[in-house]
Amino acid sequence: MRATLRWAHSDLRTHRGEALFLVLATAGIVASLLLATALFGYATNPWQRVFAQARGAHVWLHTDRAADAGELAALDGVEAVAGPYPTASATVAVRGTRASVELRGTAERPEVGRPLLSAGHWIDPADPDGVVLESRLARALLAQPGDTLALPGTPRTLTVLGIADSPERRYRPGEQPGLVWAPPAAVPDPGGQVIGLRLTDPGETDYAVQRAVTVLGAGAIGQVSTWEQARAEAQGDNRLLGQVLGLFGLGALLAAGLAVHGAIGTRIRGHLRDISVLKAIGFTPGQVVRVFLLLHLAYALLGAVAAAALTQAFGSRFPGRLGDAVGVWQGLPGHTVALVAVPACAVLFIGATTGLAAWRAGRVPPVPVPRPAAARGGGPTPGAARGALGLRVLRVPVRSRVRGRGARGAGGSGVRGADGPGAPAPAKTGVPDPGEAAGVRELEVRVPPALVLGWHKAFARRPRSLAAVARLTLPLLLIVVAMSAWTTIDRFHTRPEQVGLPTALTVRADAGADDRGTRALLERDPRVAAAYPGVEVAALVPGQTATIALRGLGTREEPYPYALAEGRRAHGPDEAVAGQGLLDLLDVQVGDWVRMTVGDRPQILHIVGRSIEPENAGRVVSTSLDTLRENDPGLTPTLYQLRLRPGADPEEVAARLAASGPEGLEVHAVANPADGLSPLRGVVLGLIAVLALVGLIELLTTIGGTVREGERDLLALKAIGLSPRQITGVTVTATGCTTLAAVLLAAALGLPLAHWLIDAQGASSGIGAGIARAPSPGLLAAVGAAAVLGAAALAAVPSARAARRRLADTLSAVA
Repeated sequence: MRATLRWAHSDLRTHRGEALFLVLATAGIVASLLLATALFGYATNPWQRVFAQARGAHVWLHTDRAADAGELAALDGVEAVAGPYPTASATVAVRGTRASVELRGTAERPEVGRPLLSAGHWIDPADPDGVVLESRLARALLAQPGDTLALPGTPRTLTVLGIADSPERRYRPGEQPGLVWAPPAAVPDPGGQVIGLRLTDPGETDYAVQRAVTVLGAGAIGQVSTWEQARAEAQGDNRLLGQVLGLFGLGALLAAGLAVHGAIGTRIRGHLRDISVLKAIGFTPGQVVRVFLLLHLAYALLGAVAAAALTQAFGSRFPGRLGDAVGVWQGLPGHTVALVAVPACAVLFIGATTGLAAWRAGRVPPVPVPRPAAARGGGPTPGAARGALGLRVLRVPVRSRVRGRGARGAGGSGVRGADGPGAPAPAKTGVPDPGEAAGVRELEVRVPPALVLGWHKAFARRPRSLAAVARLTLPLLLIVVAMSAWTTIDRFHTRPEQVGLPTALTVRADAGADDRGTRALLERDPRVAAAYPGVEVAALVPGQTATIALRGLGTREEPYPYALAEGRRAHGPDEAVAGQGLLDLLDVQVGDWVRMTVGDRPQILHIVGRSIEPENAGRVVSTSLDTLRENDPGLTPTLYQLRLRPGADPEEVAARLAASGPEGLEVHAVANPADGLSPLRGVVLGLIAVLALVGLIELLTTIGGTVREGERDLLALKAIGLSPRQITGVTVTATGCTTLAAVLLAAALGLPLAHWLIDAQGASSGIGAGIARAPSPGLLAAVGAAAVLGAAALAAVPSARAARRRLADTLSAVA
């Protein structure tokens, strides 16, 4: 045991840098996996907790006032019914901030879908103007209990009594109205009612919706929302962040395991004599394996424990969503188990890869026998090596006109031709010389010896060379994927019109507002390039299992500029484009006809294109306003999408329009999905740093192996006249060629992989494929050049030291 500890201590002192890199890489990988676990828990568990405590309804039906909720309670699979509650749409304002809300009249606190108070108290029957706000709406309005809410256009005011969490769909400006619980007296003129259904089997949600629509009638249903939609919105971008962290964390863990495996294998080849000495003095193969295994397990364990301790102590202090996620995750029941299990699994994986490489050390014989020359170099010296030794490397035949022997002067020299030596042909005068004959001149192209021998050293041993290239390719490939993710996110901000966001502002006017006057007001602003009138209604899909968003935007004269990923624009009658979420929901493709129901009117549309739809999980079908008016001539615009001029500030334009417009005019910025992904930029940078660290470990391993293998050839290279600088160039070239091959392979595989992963994520979220963008060729070239030049610079120092040493050809240099 004492000898084992001495060997481990000596190895640690010899390879301090490599040990430090292994510890740091393991710490970064484990931290990434722990943050991914925290984000998954933060995305899922809070909503699940609120849904369970509130006894949330699995289905919410917005109906007209004549619908009878008593019939729904008798349906099979319905455990309980909430409501019906009268509802009315309104706009509230506080301290200059406005929001669209749904006033819901509730005399008592509901038993199904029970709001969980986080501040203040519940509605007081003695206060007819007291209301409770949903927590997300309250944060958007910066409202607290005791604040007064104004209802623009009316003299009424409401007083905030409390703030509550709800498992229903959350407030999203311009898309989903906020929820306000109010006494029935505060909803004097309801426009409809809402009914909640709690089911015995949540998996039968679609069937329950279909039965409810059949009982109430399709014309009575205004909108249907389910618990699955609410959960997806609550998870939002947190789940995507967790997926990104988890994917790259696992990829980095695999890359680190392979790097450790390669490092141990290279060290074994470079220390055959030392291992043989250990065997000779009595070390068993198992003891030799344990030396390497325990040493690298100690590195991995140190990094894993450091990552777990730092995440536990400082994780909640991270800025933004990451800190919030870690803080919530630390309070969840499974936190302790995950904090132990994730580092333990990472250490076990690294231990498994270490054991495979250490097993080879146990098989080293006590007296190693040098391998045959053919095994080392691959047979006779190839043409490239002969060229490095001073022979002709490449012959390029060039046709020329040469004179015969008699024309050559005595002692003259010429080039070798087809008929023997001859003098160079004189300059052509345009008239053939009878003394001239056709010949072939050979030009020699020489390559510097360092380049030739470096290329030969890098790729002479194919299994070992390919393994080194593969290990170095993996972290570089993941870096390419990370750069593609960064470029795609940046595209949402720099080119929003290409990802389904051609407009920057949404304007909603009061019912009955004059269309021409509103459009004139909006287009009068100098920073507004175009104002597209439109309407958005809820439509029942075939089978009556869900509602989708049916939008009519723009006119045939001024079509709305959709971002199409497939098909063509909708020009003719009954033509429309749809999002990926809708195509998946209805199981249709571009070119199919779809039928939907708006109220009691059927609407049949021909899907001619697939648009990129960031809103409503892609469950959107869009056509022109003229097409919807053909089915409903009395339809008037209820919203306007504003496309701004380049360089315009959306917030400034929104404030100016709200100040100059009528009192009921609501102006909201269009939500950009990338806004919620801003923490992903920091995550991507951190992951690139971890992957670069793993790549650096593999690069140092490759350099060390190349230098050790070059010790055998050092005296031979000096004997044929190569200078120390040229010998150094051999190792630098070999390292550069290996890195260049890894860079090219990473780019060739990483770009298609990144496109597939990003488009798959876009398709699963409903936005649709077609949003992925690769980094610019210049950026890829710069990163690749930096990797190759950095590898060459790292190889220069150890190879220069080795070239200036006088080494003996000992067994320790046998590969």
